[in-house]
Amino acid sequence: MAQPKLPSQFAHSALRYGLAVASFAVALGLALLAQYYGFRNVEVPLLLFGVAVTAWYAGPGPAALAVVLSIAFFDYFFTEPRYTFYVTSSDIPYLTVFISFALLVAWFSAVRRRVERDLRQARDDLQIEVAERTQQASLLNLTHDSIFVRDMDFAITYWNIGAQELYGWAAEDAIGKHSNHLLQTVFPAPLEDIQAELLRTGRWEGELKRTTAQGTTVVVVARYALRRDELERPVAILETSNDITERKRREQEIESLNLELAKRSTALEAINKELEAFAYSVSHDLRAPLRHVAGFTELLHKKASTVLDEKSNRYIAMILDSARRMGNLIDDLLAFSRIGRAETQKTLFSLTQLVREALTEVRQDAEGRNISWKIGTLPDFYGDRSMLRLVLVNLISNAIKFTRTRPQAEIEIGCANGDRDDLVVFVRDNGVGFDMKYVNKLFGVFQRLHQADEFEGTGIGLATVQRIIHRHGGKAWAEAVVEGGATFYFSAPKPRGLLWKP
Repeated sequence: MAQPKLPSQFAHSALRYGLAVASFAVALGLALLAQYYGFRNVEVPLLLFGVAVTAWYAGPGPAALAVVLSIAFFDYFFTEPRYTFYVTSSDIPYLTVFISFALLVAWFSAVRRRVERDLRQARDDLQIEVAERTQQASLLNLTHDSIFVRDMDFAITYWNIGAQELYGWAAEDAIGKHSNHLLQTVFPAPLEDIQAELLRTGRWEGELKRTTAQGTTVVVVARYALRRDELERPVAILETSNDITERKRREQEIESLNLELAKRSTALEAINKELEAFAYSVSHDLRAPLRHVAGFTELLHKKASTVLDEKSNRYIAMILDSARRMGNLIDDLLAFSRIGRAETQKTLFSLTQLVREALTEVRQDAEGRNISWKIGTLPDFYGDRSMLRLVLVNLISNAIKFTRTRPQAEIEIGCANGDRDDLVVFVRDNGVGFDMKYVNKLFGVFQRLHQADEFEGTGIGLATVQRIIHRHGGKAWAEAVVEGGATFYFSAPKPRGLLWKP
């Protein structure tokens, strides 16, 4: 169904056709007035002018009406016989010429009007586009990123505030200049390869070195975007860039520090190997003379104990005790050095079974003692079984030793909450504990927090524990209260890709 015309549309059409009638009437009146005062041959130009005005302001429909009215009344008033619409054969050429001129004027006026309307529309569109581009340019100036546009000959056509802040040139100094010459750009690859990639993909990204207006060198991350026209011809390149000079400087410093650290680590590793070899050699070489000292002292004691006085026998006993302690110290040193030299043989094993074996090994130390054992649920463990057994033996032996003064010793072995990727095992006792301000010395070689006459030991056991746990990628630590017991922890990463059983 056709849409009914609105009253405003009727009014507009009436106004246009009214203009046609008015223009014709004015032109006709002027022509009659000129004829009355004796002016000849002005009727045609005046009527054609009325047609032109109508075509210009009212459009082709009203112009056609003006042409029809002009022809009719031109014949009525200005051709013989006058005051009649009768057309003789002699009038036809004249009327044909008039009609042709009238139609030509109407067509020319309509075309001219349409062209001017199109020009005004194009001007309005251009003004809108200019306003939009101006707004876009002002928005681009709000960012601190460097943004500029260049054509395919590298001539800069747009330069924002960010580019001015980064490179130091104002827009009026940069626009029109060759971008690579102005910025002294150093590319990471041949320019031809970069251009080829840009034409192929429409984009390119990389690090560039450039020189500012002040002569300083900056490193930027640049991103190119290629613009093509409606015929897909490349016409311009938009570049955005960010200054990464400070980041590159820090990266170079970190790289230098890493190289220096690697050198020092290599040197330290060599020194550690030399120290381990020295400790192993010294400990091994000390065993033979120490055996001689202990052996001959025992022989002397057996043969001369009856003739020596009590003080001399006490001296011999002290020599034998010191030799025994020295032997234990050498054995611990040898074990400690072997840990650093030995390769770890990691397997998945039962931690519960390993605790049972460790308890069997320290059973002699617990004989005659009233000890309450509490063994929690322990998971499987992935590591070197023999090394982890030594860890448990050392920690459990410590717990037995330092609860000696308690009438009822309580020792607990279990698992604690750790990180999602770590397994944490602890050994807790209700022994004498220690002062936490000395906790940093606890895992050092030969470090003891109690007197030797109170609790025996060489001060190497906890250092051995820490070295073994470090080789498994974990850590060892302790918490304690003086006379309130101690808890020793060690952690190790859970292996990925293996099934863990509680």
